[in-house]
Amino acid sequence: MSTPSTILLSALAPAAGWAVHAWRMRAHLNTARRDPLTGLVTRDGFTRRATVLLKDPRAVVVLADVDRFKHINDTHGHAAGDALLKATADRLTHYVQDCGVAGRLGGDEFAAAVIDDHGTVGDLLAVLHGVLARPVEGQDPAVRTTVSLGWVRAADFPDDDLSGLLRRADEAMYAAKQARAGLRRAGLGWLFATVTGRRAGRTGARTSAPVVGVAA
Repeated sequence: MSTPSTILLSALAPAAGWAVHAWRMRAHLNTARRDPLTGLVTRDGFTRRATVLLKDPRAVVVLADVDRFKHINDTHGHAAGDALLKATADRLTHYVQDCGVAGRLGGDEFAAAVIDDHGTVGDLLAVLHGVLARPVEGQDPAVRTTVSLGWVRAADFPDDDLSGLLRRADEAMYAAKQARAGLRRAGLGWLFATVTGRRAGRTGARTSAPVVGVAA
């Protein structure tokens, strides 16, 4: 005859097994949402966390694109290009810290969503732009470039979801890249950034003039 303790142990064993299995599944899922090169969350992980942050009206969405990345790869090799991407990710992570999330959307494109507690995000991004242009530690000093940034306040476009805000940040970023301005904010005025508003091959292109910042 089974004792109460034996019955309890027999019931706990499968439960413990399922708990371990669930933990492993979560660990694998978290790994899958991390970019193996930079350690940043991938597009899926970024979307999940940024969508939560956008419930706060102080949220800001930032898009960053490495300038002349193909040139770095072609001239100095893929290892140098990878080191540049890793350094960009580390610096962006340091900027975000505990007030948001940074992710690698693909290639040389990064995004961040942060809570602007003090209304100083424009100044902080200007500093970040300078930091991102520093040479990569341990690499040839020639392995350096700038990073174009576009950003948008969620409160300026309350009807936009994350996809819409990323599109606006992308338009501002591309305007900054074209003008070699380094940094642009969406929503300050009218500017024809491109014919479509997004670079060739990007989804969400528009045919009307995008609203992007005319100043940093």
